[in-house]
Amino acid sequence: MLEFKRERFSSRIVLPGGLDCDKTIEVRVNPVTGRTCRITYSRGEEREPGGSALPEPPPFAYQTDDCPFCRERLLTRTPELPPRLSPQGRMTRGSSTLFPNLFPYGRYSAVSTFDDKHFVEIGTASHASYVDSFLNCRDYLLRVLSHDPEAVFMAITQNHLPSAGGSLLHPHLQIQADRIPANSQRVLRSRSVEYRNRTGAGLFSDYLRAERQAAQRHIGATGDWHWLAAFAPEGFYEIWGILPAITSFRQMSEVQWQDLAAGVLNTQRFYRSLGRNGYNLGLLLLEDGSRDMELRIVLTVRGNYAPWVRSDFTGFEVMLGDMATFTAPELTCEKALPFWRDHD
Repeated sequence: MLEFKRERFSSRIVLPGGLDCDKTIEVRVNPVTGRTCRITYSRGEEREPGGSALPEPPPFAYQTDDCPFCRERLLTRTPELPPRLSPQGRMTRGSSTLFPNLFPYGRYSAVSTFDDKHFVEIGTASHASYVDSFLNCRDYLLRVLSHDPEAVFMAITQNHLPSAGGSLLHPHLQIQADRIPANSQRVLRSRSVEYRNRTGAGLFSDYLRAERQAAQRHIGATGDWHWLAAFAPEGFYEIWGILPAITSFRQMSEVQWQDLAAGVLNTQRFYRSLGRNGYNLGLLLLEDGSRDMELRIVLTVRGNYAPWVRSDFTGFEVMLGDMATFTAPELTCEKALPFWRDHD
């Protein structure tokens, strides 16, 4: 039922010196959202300043004296949850502490730290620290739903380094819950419901089935989570994790959270191998009791946080709304495969 549409064409130019040259472009349509992206293969041949190796840590990576998330200041410099959500003011699980976001984006906006180190380079966090943080997020969202059953539009995100939008280096996840959907949540809900009504099947289950049959972009699995290079990426080296047939985080077992953390770290190690040091993560959740929107996590690498590195978003993305990447998703899959071999 799903269509993986793509169209390849060329743009003819005359190079300096008078030689005719065809530059290849491919437009792909995301089978889930219907949005288009462009793969500009010729730009992949460019040498990007600051992108040939993993940059040195930011110059302020070890300046911990003013970090509110470091353990010695956390209890005095971070806000507290209202008693209806946590009588203790903060939620602790293993190495993770959860508290409200000082600058909330919605009705329920929180931060979940992981790892006691102030700066953790991409791909080097411990598996246990991610599991603790994810489970802390889960427990918080359960309390939100118990208190406000209408706050069903939920998300767990991460911005690693300022290039990805991170305002503090100390590693943490963001948690969001609201009664008003964000644009991506609204689109995913609409498409998932429409697909279920039309076919009787789950959108992401069918997507995964088609990708496994194609055997071009399916990277591997960590437990029940399946990992793929996105067919029509909206970010550089975009990777999806899909948990088929699961439509609520409340259905996830603790093992499935552990397997999610393993896949996230595999992706980070892959990004690190590319010499990239920043990335974004997003797990969008619809907790209204419906059984249409299966769980999917999206990860994309960002331009390096280093002097003179070009941003990965240009006027084409910001103004025209099409992502323009330089690498075929099939090549992303090929490069990422070694980081999943231990779990196959």
